[in-house]
Amino acid sequence: MTRSRCTTLLARAAIVPLAALAVAGYGSVGFASASTAPREATKTKPATVRVAKTKLGKILVNSKGRTLYLFQADSGTTSACTDSCAAAWPPLSNPTPKAGKGAKASMVGTATRSDGTPQVTYNGHPLYTYSGDKKAGNTNGQGLSAFGGLWYVVSPTGNQVTRAPSKSGGSSGSGGTPGY
Repeated sequence: MTRSRCTTLLARAAIVPLAALAVAGYGSVGFASASTAPREATKTKPATVRVAKTKLGKILVNSKGRTLYLFQADSGTTSACTDSCAAAWPPLSNPTPKAGKGAKASMVGTATRSDGTPQVTYNGHPLYTYSGDKKAGNTNGQGLSAFGGLWYVVSPTGNQVTRAPSKSGGSSGSGGTPGY
């Protein structure tokens, strides 16, 4: 009886992590933690990298108009952003990305992250969104120093943009702290 009770207890204990994995894989939108960091991976639709006009000028955004960033701590196409970093700066993850309006298809690619998921790259830079950007056009992550490096928006030529948002033009609701 004790062995049976122990087996039942172990079986129940195994269900909790499996349920958590199911939620992380198919999880609810709006919850972001280290295990449920929002990802843009879909099995039916490729991720789109396109260009939009913001207070920082023309920059890369995803298909939903969310600003895309590069992380200076990355080494080539290898991401240095994992765990809690990836919760704050969700990687643009998709095995079949495509170039949208204004983006150069020859610069769009993928790299494999340490967890095995494909991350979209542009001009060799892994791309991320920022959890502090609450709507399309926000550039609140611009110039922030976090998780061991600086974060910058990406220009259509694939380079980092290091300037602060202008006071006029564009559609950004900046509100963030630009850093230099």
